[in-house]
Amino acid sequence: MERQRPKEQDMIERRKNFDAVEENLTPEQAKLEASRCLNCKNPRCVQGCPVNIQIPQFIQAIKEDNLDKAGEIIRQTSMLPSVCGRVCPQERQCEGKCVLGIKGEAVAIGALERYVGDNTRPEKAEITPSGKKVAVIGSGCAGITAAADLRKAGHEVVVFEALHKFGGVLRYGIPPFRLPRVVLDREIDSLKEMGVEFKKNVIVGKSITIKQLEEDGFDAIFICSGAGLPKMMNIPGENLNGVFSANEFLTRVNLMQANDENTPTPLKVGKKVAVIGGGNVAMDAARTAVRVGFEEVYIVYRRTEKELPARLEEIRHAKEEGVIFKFLHAPSEILDNEGYVAGMKFEIMELGEPDESGRCKPVGTGKFETLDVDSVIVALGTGPNPIIQKSSEADGINFETDRRGYFTVDEETRETSIPKIYAGGDVAPVGTSNAINAMGAGKKAAKAINEYLATK
Repeated sequence: MERQRPKEQDMIERRKNFDAVEENLTPEQAKLEASRCLNCKNPRCVQGCPVNIQIPQFIQAIKEDNLDKAGEIIRQTSMLPSVCGRVCPQERQCEGKCVLGIKGEAVAIGALERYVGDNTRPEKAEITPSGKKVAVIGSGCAGITAAADLRKAGHEVVVFEALHKFGGVLRYGIPPFRLPRVVLDREIDSLKEMGVEFKKNVIVGKSITIKQLEEDGFDAIFICSGAGLPKMMNIPGENLNGVFSANEFLTRVNLMQANDENTPTPLKVGKKVAVIGGGNVAMDAARTAVRVGFEEVYIVYRRTEKELPARLEEIRHAKEEGVIFKFLHAPSEILDNEGYVAGMKFEIMELGEPDESGRCKPVGTGKFETLDVDSVIVALGTGPNPIIQKSSEADGINFETDRRGYFTVDEETRETSIPKIYAGGDVAPVGTSNAINAMGAGKKAAKAINEYLATK
């Protein structure tokens, strides 16, 4: 049986709006897709999931027309099925391990998870108060996951968010055509119904310090404030008007509606833009640029298409929406016209021997090419903001960090060098930075915190 695929919005029409590109599977499709699962005795798909969702079990419940049971099974380990079903890199994780994928197409685990998440609601948990209090700094994937598990254990949980809306990178980084806001709001509301308290516009390190949180009676602290400092290219012209980091560009559009001409902080939209990078953030930035009105959108990547780290689905959608890919091009200089971007110069590359990442290293050829653009979006990743570490140092709390500024933590417990303080997500990353890995870190931290508080 062929893999079932959800209906997609017309590729021409979706260039003009921020509505979800994909619909959900229909009930008939979900049942057919579930029937493809072999229910393996040794389910490698579970091993490929960072939070170990019992995948064959929830799929079996779909086969049995018991969606509520399927939802219960997923939510035993994940409180964000509607989110993960949309944004997780299933092809590299659970679906990448599926036996059916060896000779054909893997079971559409992500689409089935999304279907269950959208059509079920979590059961109201009976919570016995523990008398303990935990602070969670950040309301992204790691924070939401940890907050749920900590609250289930009976602790009073307060989530502190620096921005004016909750969700972290899920809200400001991922566009609504990939993750509709109604979905994200619904997942956060389920935590509020459990009794998790959310506080917005609180910058830990400025509004309040770690020491003050301890003085306020928090028995443990989980830091998952994300990595918001953009990595730039360090080439001439990078400070020109018309150059954005992907972090700024996406935040201004996703969180501040800067593409609306009536907004207090409008975005200046040019005609042609080059997006530098090849990951999911680059794809999100390019596809957002299409929707805000750039006439030509380029993704410029220094390796070939084979090495692109972005999800295959994102690459396909970008191509369908008219994004132009230029491979084996490395940024050299941004050209200046009275303080504004007037074009971009690239060195033509070729692939050499594999580097430490296992991918072939791009090598310059000494040949150059100029691209006619008036805007540049840099999507080369982000680094940690040191605000928490620096403010803590003034109070005599000295966190151990690695050479890049990330918190050093115990791999299993996520505890930092300071007892009772834990860290996860993009401030202390493990493997590839994505939603499901951050959730895995949140679960580990919550488990360790629960075990620690049980001894107090």
